[in-house]
Amino acid sequence: MYFDSHAHYDDEKFDENRDILIEEMHTNGVDYIINIGADMESSLKSMELAEKYDFIFAAVGVHPHEVENMTEYDIDTLREYAEHKKVVAIGEIGLDYYYDFSPRDKQRYWFKRQLELAAELDMPVSIHSRDAAKETFDIISESSVRKGVIHAYSGSVEMAKDYINMGFYIGVGGVVTFKNAKKLVDVVANVPIERILLETDSPYLSPVPVRGTVNNSQNLKYVADKISCIKQISFEKVCEITAQNAKGIFW
Repeated sequence: MYFDSHAHYDDEKFDENRDILIEEMHTNGVDYIINIGADMESSLKSMELAEKYDFIFAAVGVHPHEVENMTEYDIDTLREYAEHKKVVAIGEIGLDYYYDFSPRDKQRYWFKRQLELAAELDMPVSIHSRDAAKETFDIISESSVRKGVIHAYSGSVEMAKDYINMGFYIGVGGVVTFKNAKKLVDVVANVPIERILLETDSPYLSPVPVRGTVNNSQNLKYVADKISCIKQISFEKVCEITAQNAKGIFW
């Protein structure tokens, strides 16, 4: 029923109950998960999870927080990782000017290099953008990548439509259930359901009514329910269409 297009089950928050939780989620309607790499180590762990579970697939890439010491050797390694049969995307990659954990010039450089890698491999991307909406959009526009998802979308309706016109999908997670989420609610109301993906960003961004807990893919029911209310279509239709959207991107 549910396709979680963005999760991090390699995270240490799941160390105590990872296997039990993953089996439980699959039993309770989570059909597919894309486990997303955030650095070289988590990219490798994502591949290991994908090897262990039939319904988990992997994305490999280096998050903007982690690019300060990135090298061309890492690009070569990611290229090798991408040959794995269960690696379906490059990500998560992008810009984060909110925390600035890595210098902005390095964020921009390695974002562009990883986009180049995705273009070379003809693979979709999972894009992270925080407090850098226009620059993220401009860098993607200048690249030749035209397939992927803008994870945890936080931009305007107009920019969402521009991304869609460029070939991208909009990732919607627990934030859409928050009281102060008017901007994202407007985006969901104004873009086609055929261009929306469900995501959790587990273990982060748990939706209402479980906000503040460790997130997991079973909580997609709250996200799907909110989208159902916003767009006035059935809960089942939201789950069905968003799952087909994700399949269209990732395989």
